[in-house]
Amino acid sequence: MVSDERGGGALQPLDAAGLPAGPVRPVTDLAAAVAAFEAAERPRWVWACGATLYPALLRAGVRVERCHDVELTEALLLGHAGRWGEPRSFAAAWARLTGAPVPADPPPRPAAPPGHGQGALFDALPGPPGPGVEALTRVYADQLARIAATEHPGRFRLLVAAESAGALVAAEMGAAGLPWRVDVHDEVLAELLGEPSPVGGPPRRLAELAARIADAFGVRQLHADSPAELLRAFARAGVELPNTRAWVLRGVDHPAVPLVLEYKELYRIWTAHGWAWRDAWVRDGRFQPEYVPGGVVSGRWATRGGGALQIPKVIRRAVVADAGWRFVVADAGQLEPRVLAAVSGDARLAAAGGAGDLYAALAQDAFDGDRPRAKVALLGAMYGQTGGAAVPALAVLRRSYPTAFGYVEAAARTGEAGGLVRSWLGRTCPPGTAGFGDPDADLPVGGDDPQSPRARAARSRGRFTRNFVIQATAAEWASTLLATLRGQLAGTGAELVFFQHDEVVVHCPAERAAAVADAVARCGEQATALLFGDTPVRFPLDLSVVNCYADAA
Repeated sequence: MVSDERGGGALQPLDAAGLPAGPVRPVTDLAAAVAAFEAAERPRWVWACGATLYPALLRAGVRVERCHDVELTEALLLGHAGRWGEPRSFAAAWARLTGAPVPADPPPRPAAPPGHGQGALFDALPGPPGPGVEALTRVYADQLARIAATEHPGRFRLLVAAESAGALVAAEMGAAGLPWRVDVHDEVLAELLGEPSPVGGPPRRLAELAARIADAFGVRQLHADSPAELLRAFARAGVELPNTRAWVLRGVDHPAVPLVLEYKELYRIWTAHGWAWRDAWVRDGRFQPEYVPGGVVSGRWATRGGGALQIPKVIRRAVVADAGWRFVVADAGQLEPRVLAAVSGDARLAAAGGAGDLYAALAQDAFDGDRPRAKVALLGAMYGQTGGAAVPALAVLRRSYPTAFGYVEAAARTGEAGGLVRSWLGRTCPPGTAGFGDPDADLPVGGDDPQSPRARAARSRGRFTRNFVIQATAAEWASTLLATLRGQLAGTGAELVFFQHDEVVVHCPAERAAAVADAVARCGEQATALLFGDTPVRFPLDLSVVNCYADAA
């Protein structure tokens, strides 16, 4: 399917190998044609970029069941080939396939709050028309062949399917919006910040805190939101600090510290989720950000504007279900440690991963019942912590679970050497030149000095790749859960309204909440089976049925 950006387009049927199974069919009303095919055949659509096309179809009242997103797939295939960051658009893929000059990807669209930037059904794109449906067909067939040539084509096909389904979910969630009570939001802001300033600037509570901070330093005025001014104020008080981050300040004994910490927290709420944010991003009782599936290198989602993935718990009090509706909130606890147990093939760790509380099971198995020490060891192994309390705990982990420990160690060593490191389904870590400590970067050699820039860069990339193999696989599990749940909820009236890393929120009629909770649990089991087959590792979901998102466990 291609769009002509005027409401029409062209369709062509394909066979299972991606080859034409019929002639090209021009259509003057693309949305109507898609709706008719959905009702009659429920096909898998092949399109260039769902982020561009699907929101327009949704505005026309058309939902599709399945798709293959060429742009998202091209990015995955380029990464798998060690070419992360090359242009990934349909036009770029077509140019590579035909030997033509490869155009750069267009810059990302600026973030648009709800109700802005939506003109015609299919907004015209700048520049000359893109390749047509015949070119799309050839690019799709080429992608299928490249997928089949990967080390684990079955896994990679699942990755592509989950990534493409994620684009559908993202567009649908953006269209549906997260229920948001403006009156409750205002109450929370007034409680935390006081009244807004009538002349602009910080609200009353922040102004009061800024005055108290200045008093604590013995000065008349101080801009408490300026790290440079705070550092100078602490220096005048005889306290030299590297920065004003919260963890640094908590180690300082000075009367200004608790005031500064409170100011920083409230300032963040005011600037990120205050009155201006509410006016820009909440419309008709819904918060409607633009979600970006695979927006970070590990495959986790991001957002373009609105800060949906960083909503503080206190602000979530404004997320209230509609009258007669409820939220079903599902949180996959201890997801990354369970992923390590599943992918490493360590039988002893996998047995512990079959328990409800993996850390507690680990503690009983190898750490004399000391759950905190077991948690420190497992997280230290995944995140590359090598000092402090982690050292003796890691020694126990290495001795008791050598296969699991070796799995992340191998990823770290490959990363340090500049090699390609992949998730379970085949997402590939960007090379070091993408900002992850490339040992081949143009740095002073430094010989064998472990403190040389090259050695430090290599260790930095090793720490990243150590966690990448786990975090990216966790993102794949969550994306697969989301894709299967979307199918389960189709036609039920329930709607996915929020997704954050390992947490899913469904908005549904109150009488369907129990059935939705059961569906979420089943989809978690399906996601586990699809990724890892018959594994003893459990991936339990903490389920809550609530009226307010802040009340979820």
